Amino acid sequence: MPVLTRLIPSPVVVDIRRGAMDDLAGLLADQRISSSGKLAIAISDGSGRALRERLAPVLPGADWYPVADGTIDSAVKLADGIKGNRYDAVVGLGGGKIIDVAKYAAARVGLPMVAVATNLSHDGLCSPVATLDNDNGRGSYGVPTPIAVVIDLDVIREAPTRYVRSGIGDAISNISCVADWELAHEVNGEEIDGLAAAMARQAGEAVLRHPGGVGDDAFLKVLAEGLVLTGISMSVAGDSRPASGACHEINHAFDLLYPQRAASHGEQVGLGACFAMHLRGARQESLLMASILRRHGLPVLPEEIGFSVDEFVKAVDYAPQTRPGRFTVLEHLNLSTDQIRDAYADYATTISS
Repeated sequence: MPVLTRLIPSPVVVDIRRGAMDDLAGLLADQRISSSGKLAIAISDGSGRALRERLAPVLPGADWYPVADGTIDSAVKLADGIKGNRYDAVVGLGGGKIIDVAKYAAARVGLPMVAVATNLSHDGLCSPVATLDNDNGRGSYGVPTPIAVVIDLDVIREAPTRYVRSGIGDAISNISCVADWELAHEVNGEEIDGLAAAMARQAGEAVLRHPGGVGDDAFLKVLAEGLVLTGISMSVAGDSRPASGACHEINHAFDLLYPQRAASHGEQVGLGACFAMHLRGARQESLLMASILRRHGLPVLPEEIGFSVDEFVKAVDYAPQTRPGRFTVLEHLNLSTDQIRDAYADYATTISS
């Protein structure tokens, strides 16, 4: 008998709208995630305090756990604090670092995790991965997908605009990531999951082609949906492949080579995606991507985030070392330093003409 369907790890509920955070207690009760309201809520030491004051009256059964940073040590400390207290769920209330710490801690103690995002800076809010700093730099840890995702557009508007811009860069980079995955399939026979690829690509295309901007609720909703879909696509694929290609290798290289100067994740992967599309000969797609990133105030040249051409060339040259075993256009072309420099000069001329 043929397999007629498959089960996809995904949130039970995704609530993206204005005022969503104010209905958090009701949503968790209605979905039978927490009818008692006994929750462990992870928040940041800084911005989380205001959110705690706002939500504490409607979540009287919750305990609040301030999280100092996005390290593995903080995640283990949170898990140790939660252990044995008979909570219904762990809630990560904040940005990417808080959500990743909460994901890891929830997995460690065997509780469902609810992601309540306060910004849209990257696609990790619904992914099956927690990215945490450790003694060797930064590591990615497999975790269950959040059982619920809540994104309040009113709260998103209160966050600095740079966070939204970063999310735009991360979402649009999916298009380059999927192209790298397809290249690995064509050249090396790497297995590709068509559903995961379709979800990631269409999430990127929706953001790329939406006429709105960072101040529009309609655009913010499409961006939020795109980031959630990207996270689910990684669950479908079983790894980060649909949302991590040459552009992310370049991003990791920036982070490793220039840790004190690195720009935001979305800025770096957006720039990397434009350059990667140019390298694979998709000139029109690269031009379109660059024009849309510029419209949203994102960089498309390294000097726009404080890096020289030489530093960018060094990052691209180093990039394949950041993900051993991953095959992208960078590994396929295997360019020398001089060839990278020439390719960049052509790229810069093309998008600036």
